[in-house]
Amino acid sequence: MPRDQRSITAADILPLDQYELIRADKKQEAIERKKLTRLAVGPHATVLFENWDSMWLQIQEMLRIEKGGDEQLTDELAAYDPMVPKGSELTATVLFEIGDADRRDAFLRTIGGVENHVAIQLGEHVIRARPEGDTERTRESDNKASAVHFFHFDFTPAAIAAWKSGEGTAMVLIDHPNYGHAAVIGADSRAFLARECF
Repeated sequence: MPRDQRSITAADILPLDQYELIRADKKQEAIERKKLTRLAVGPHATVLFENWDSMWLQIQEMLRIEKGGDEQLTDELAAYDPMVPKGSELTATVLFEIGDADRRDAFLRTIGGVENHVAIQLGEHVIRARPEGDTERTRESDNKASAVHFFHFDFTPAAIAAWKSGEGTAMVLIDHPNYGHAAVIGADSRAFLARECF
């Protein structure tokens, strides 16, 4: 699997019978990885920073569940390969999670446009989130936000250098008027993401 190429191709995907042989190990790796890539931002938002391995696993799992063969593989690659960091960015899935469906629905109706209110702050650098262009994340009809968002954070060379230096405080910010929260990205997470993404 050529992770250093920063792209997932059909050649990287294992046949289902081969994947089953390593699935338990890959799922355990994912649990360990999420200790470094999962971040709670306020009471309802979870940020999952992505990398080659997390997106590869997602594709393999979708193929395992749906068994759609080559036709499905084309769709899964189109959906998930863009979320593999390409060398000058971080990518993240952001989930707004509330267990009760009615409360979740009501909450999502209060944070329409939240996709325009997410950033990483690193000292003087503010890297605004760029939504993945696959779909609109706030419904125009009722201003209801999606519960799941996919973001790119495009770093300048200076911001990458600052990230790698370990200096300053790195935070995820959500500055929506109805959901204003921040969370610090820890040193271990920052070092892991520097190795994986830049």
